[in-house]
Amino acid sequence: MQMSFINNLGWGSRLAGAGALIGIAACAAGNPKEAVAGASATAAAPLAARYRQSVERWPPFEVDQGVAAVELGLLPTLPRQPWQTPATEALGRLLFFDPRLSGSGQIACATCHDSELGWGDGHGVPFGHDRTAGSRNAMTLLNVGYFQRWSWDGRSASLQAQVLRAIASPAEMRADPASVAARLARLPEYAERFADAFETPGVTPERIATAVSAFVRTIVSSASRFDFFLRGDYRRLTDREIEGLHLFRTRARCMNCHHGPLFSDGDFHHTGLSYYGRRFEDLGRFHVTGSAADRGKFRTPSLRDLQFTGPWMHNGLFSNFRGILLLYNHGITANSRRREGEPPLSPLIRPLGLTRGEIETLGAFLDTLSRRPHIHRPPVLPGMARSSPRQSVESSRGETL
Repeated sequence: MQMSFINNLGWGSRLAGAGALIGIAACAAGNPKEAVAGASATAAAPLAARYRQSVERWPPFEVDQGVAAVELGLLPTLPRQPWQTPATEALGRLLFFDPRLSGSGQIACATCHDSELGWGDGHGVPFGHDRTAGSRNAMTLLNVGYFQRWSWDGRSASLQAQVLRAIASPAEMRADPASVAARLARLPEYAERFADAFETPGVTPERIATAVSAFVRTIVSSASRFDFFLRGDYRRLTDREIEGLHLFRTRARCMNCHHGPLFSDGDFHHTGLSYYGRRFEDLGRFHVTGSAADRGKFRTPSLRDLQFTGPWMHNGLFSNFRGILLLYNHGITANSRRREGEPPLSPLIRPLGLTRGEIETLGAFLDTLSRRPHIHRPPVLPGMARSSPRQSVESSRGETL
């Protein structure tokens, strides 16, 4: 039986400052002796009946004025790109696991994006060339093909650009893409595979990035209990989990940012975790656009497979998701506590007033969104001896695709 990640994590956080806020939020959340469910069993049952029917007949969701939210739903089939073929996907899978894409020959894409770790690396921040620590969490690659901009600050307008950025970054794979292409071209098997995949001879940085992107687009969430519920198997969710779904769509205000099949609006928001003027300061999208309005903004992550994609937030400082729920319940820093010059929070952030029981119920619903991702074992790489089935690229940790 899959264990509840909400109920099996402690109340603390990796960050002492965040821990203080969690303590405040815990007080705001209500008396710990309150009932676990936000409503009694008798009250929950009629609500559950309203959700055990097609989505079109559910109670309306609630969002702030001006928010163009989309109803929760199943992930649609991801349309293939013209350059995404079985041959480019197969080639991209080899390249994804190949450490020869890095300057040291020790770091592969799979170093920071491990299928056994939710397609992240399980660390707060990854480690790249010469064990250089990154500043941001290695974002999961699950469902990455559905987004329109990539990285926490949206600096890459295409997957190919993001791949090349990771290869060339001094703090990540620290390689010259042209030198990587020349190195692979000297291997007969790779030269043949590139010619087959692209229908003409030649190994180039652009083709490397395209092949890796083709493979990455195949990394998609498996159907969760919630997905089966959406398909009409209404036994998959308990009354309490349905009550959590209702909170998610209404009073918990989650649908303002986490809506649609991806449970993300794909947009950028300042939620109060830029640590302005303090250690860990990161102004996010501002570093891309230079616009003061973008200070502290980061992309809304998907909530799918949440149980397997921690630690969370752009800085990876939160290993306790219940603590995150408490922070949002408190309104994060609640604007009134901002430092002088600190950018204002998104207007979508405000205290929620949920009881501790309701937070637990919300967490019960979030449990239904996760299903362990399929495991990808490292393939036999061209020009390398066969490795054991369990061997993976673990030498160093780079940042993120």
